[in-house]
Amino acid sequence: MSPLDSPLDLEGARVVVAGLGVSGRAAAEVLASRGARVVPVDDASDDAVATDEYLAGGGLDRADLVVTSPGLAPHHPLLAAAAARGLPVWSEVELAWRVRVPGPSGVPAPWLALTGTNGKTTTVGMLESILSAAGRTALAVGNVGTPITHAATDASLDVLAVELSSFQLHFTHSMSAQAAAVLNVAPDHLDWHGSLEAYAADKARVYERAQLACVYNVADPRTEQMVRDADVVDGAVAVGFTTATPSVGQIGLVEDVLVDRGFARLRHTHATELATLDDLRAHAGPDGTVPRHVVADALAAAALALAHGVEPVAVRDGLRAFDPGRHRIETVAHESTPDGPVSYVDDSKATNAHAAAASLGAFAPGSVVWIAGGLAKGARFDELVRTRRDRLRGVVLIGVDREPLRDALARHAPDVPVVEIVPGETGDVMTSAVAAARSLVRTAGASGATVLLAPACASMDQFASYAARGDAFAAAARAAVGEGGERTGGRA
Repeated sequence: MSPLDSPLDLEGARVVVAGLGVSGRAAAEVLASRGARVVPVDDASDDAVATDEYLAGGGLDRADLVVTSPGLAPHHPLLAAAAARGLPVWSEVELAWRVRVPGPSGVPAPWLALTGTNGKTTTVGMLESILSAAGRTALAVGNVGTPITHAATDASLDVLAVELSSFQLHFTHSMSAQAAAVLNVAPDHLDWHGSLEAYAADKARVYERAQLACVYNVADPRTEQMVRDADVVDGAVAVGFTTATPSVGQIGLVEDVLVDRGFARLRHTHATELATLDDLRAHAGPDGTVPRHVVADALAAAALALAHGVEPVAVRDGLRAFDPGRHRIETVAHESTPDGPVSYVDDSKATNAHAAAASLGAFAPGSVVWIAGGLAKGARFDELVRTRRDRLRGVVLIGVDREPLRDALARHAPDVPVVEIVPGETGDVMTSAVAAARSLVRTAGASGATVLLAPACASMDQFASYAARGDAFAAAARAAVGEGGERTGGRA
C-alpha cells in the first residue's frame, strides 16, 4: 500500500520534486520534514538528477508522487511519463493545501486566492495590506513572496493572500479557497497551455470548491461564466467588481468613491463606502490620474477581504498603506523642455498585450512614445495596436521578437513613426532605446509627453528579468535627462 493512500501521511513516501527553483526547494524541505524520501530532478542544478538520467534508470517505477515546479509544462518528459504511469502529479500549491497546519484559531488559516492574466501581484499585495489593517496576521504567498508550502505550515498566520498562476493551478486538485477571484483572462502562455481555452480552464480552477465567495470581473464576461460553471460549496455567492457604478451584488466606483453593494447588509438600497481614489494616489501616473486597471485591482482585493469578514474601514486603511512597488507605472525621470514636459515611465511588468493595453490606456491620446518588444511567446498584437493606436506618437521596438509588433503597427498604425533597435548593433539596448524615444517625442506641448516602457513581451531574450529590464530603462532615462531633468525614483 502506498503511503499516499492517506493524503496527509507522507512518512516514507517516495516523492520526486521536479525543478529546484524557489518553490521546488521549499516543497522538498516540507516533504523531508514530513518523513518523505525526496528525489530532486532538475536539468540545471548540481543538487539534482537530470531528467534523462532519472527516467533511464526507471526512477518513476519506484515513485509514489511527483511534485512539480510551475515552470514545467505538462508535456515535459518527466511529467508526461508520470501521467502515462498514472502517477499523481501535484503542484506546490496542492502540496501546501495537503500539509496545512492549524493556525491561531485552531484550524488551518483560510486561503483568499486570486489569479488572472494581469494585476495579480498588485492585487495580492493590496489584499495583504487590507488584511493587516484589519488586524489579521496575513501574508501574500504563492506566485509572489514566501513559498506557499512554508506559509501553509506556519501556525502563526491567520489568513493567506494567495496569488496563483495558471501553471500552478494546472496541477492543483483539491484546494478549497474561502474566497477566490479571477481578475481577467487574455491570451498568454499559449506555448505552455496549447490554447486559450486550456489556459482559461486552468485559471477557472481557482473557483472550484470555493467556500464563501467567487469574485469576478464584470468587464470580462469569461470570468463570470467561470463562476457559473464552477462546483462550489453550497451557499457561496458570486460578487462582481466593476469600475462603473455597481449593481446589487457588485462592488464598484461611484464618482471617486469605491463602494460595496455585494457584501453590505443593506446592499439592495445602499452602497457602503470603502475608500476613495485619493487613497490610491500612490499608484497615480505622471498626470496624477489613477489608472482604471489599478482601481479594478483595488476593488478585487476589497471584495476578497470583505468575503473574509473585514470591516470597510480596513479597506481604506489598507489601500492607503500599500506600497505598489517598482516597475508598475513608475515615473523614473522627468525633464522640462522648451517644448513641454516629458516623463519617463517604467511599466516593465507589462509583459503581455493585455497589460500593455491597460498601461497605454492610462495616458492621454497622442502623448506616448512607446518602448515595446522582447520575447513574444507566440503572441500577436493586432488588437493591442488597433485599440491603443490613438495613444501613440512614436514607437521604439526592442528585443528578438520585433516582427509581430512591427506587422501590427504597419497594419493598424501606419502613420506612427517606428524605430527598431536591432540586437547586436548596440552594446546597450536601453541607452539606444531611450535616445530613439527622445528623438520621437518632438514637441511635447503644454500637456506633455510620456516615454513609456510597457513591452507587451517577456524580458528573457535580453534581460535577466522584467525588473532588470526596468532598472536598465530607469538608468538610461536618468542618464539622458542629465542635469536638465529631474531624476525621480518613484511615482508622481
